[in-house]
Amino acid sequence: MNPPGSFMSRAARWLTFGAAASIMFSIAVFNILMGLGLAALLFSGEKLRLPRIKLPLFVFMALTLLAWVFSPDPWVDGYPQIRKFWVFCILLLVFSTMRGLATIRWLFLTWTGLAGISALRGFVQFAGKMQQAHRSGVDSYTYYVSERITGFSSHWNTFSAQEMFAFVMLVALLLFGIHAPKRWIWVLCGVLIAIALYLGETRAVWIATVLACLYLVWFRKRWLVALVPLVGFVVFLASPPVMRERFSSLFHAKQVDSNTFRIIAWNAGIQMIEKHPLLGLGPEGPKYHFQEYVPPGTWAARPPGFYQHLHNAYLQYGAERGIPTLLVFLWLLGRILVDFWRGLRSLPPGPSDRRFLLHGGIAMVLAMMAEGVAEVNFGDSEPLTMFLIVVACGYLALEKELVVPGPATLP
Repeated sequence: MNPPGSFMSRAARWLTFGAAASIMFSIAVFNILMGLGLAALLFSGEKLRLPRIKLPLFVFMALTLLAWVFSPDPWVDGYPQIRKFWVFCILLLVFSTMRGLATIRWLFLTWTGLAGISALRGFVQFAGKMQQAHRSGVDSYTYYVSERITGFSSHWNTFSAQEMFAFVMLVALLLFGIHAPKRWIWVLCGVLIAIALYLGETRAVWIATVLACLYLVWFRKRWLVALVPLVGFVVFLASPPVMRERFSSLFHAKQVDSNTFRIIAWNAGIQMIEKHPLLGLGPEGPKYHFQEYVPPGTWAARPPGFYQHLHNAYLQYGAERGIPTLLVFLWLLGRILVDFWRGLRSLPPGPSDRRFLLHGGIAMVLAMMAEGVAEVNFGDSEPLTMFLIVVACGYLALEKELVVPGPATLP
């Protein structure tokens, strides 16, 4: 067995850092580094640790397995969701290896830098897509709404969610953390990320990001919250027509981005839960049985939209895995919020890394819960991974024995 602080222990820590950072640009690199990090951790002899949410987490996973076993065709319908349990290993890795607050702070600054680079790539993509729309003769809004920027991601929803995580945690660090070195660089990256979030046109992420930032600002300088409507109005007036139309679609959607398909999906999800309340249809069951729960006339005249899931994380879990699993999932989220809030109340006044991690953790839980009303965001590997990393770091902030660095300490 290797002693604490051995080469294998350090290797596990830096492989974990690399995996947690690489989720911003490559799920393949993340998987490789996490696998190596797990191997290093096991060989290091370090204690395997999970935060205090392990009970609801294990119950959630056990009920998911039960729903999968009793689904109509487990090896075809639901296995991808069972395989996704692999992602939860990042919770174990981060909580077991990241033992210094300086390292954690630099992880989120790394997210900021990578998100800024991804945003620049998104700007180039946006300009190219506007040119393509002009050359094709198609209305720019109609063209762009189905061909949005993706940065280094494979899909615009994933890209927007990743940018949201980096942005919210940066705001939390700037408002509640100790002074970050070369602050102007991180502020510039934050501006780039904010523009990319806006150009991403993912409305659920817009709402989630605003909600998270409102929470953070409220607990830093409450009077600034009153400026939010003014800032939104100015941004709307300064936006190009393609962006104004997307904002207006929140209230008056066109056929190309009709909100009606979400209502169809939600109604189908309710029907699924009513008929299968205990174990649901099995993981990914709604994908294979969607049409069965939509009236034939409605299905024949359905508007354009993605009908592979229910566009609501709560209905999705209820329809896939049953009401008990959904309740355990809500218990898990509620436990995180309560633990982080209690931790904040016990901190001494003043900026600190612990305060930024706990406030940022609460803000991200609220953001994911809000986005989950309109998207199955917890089912996407990249946002789920980043969520687990934020949660693990928040629980690390509750650990009294962590190394507390000075402002200029490197990881």
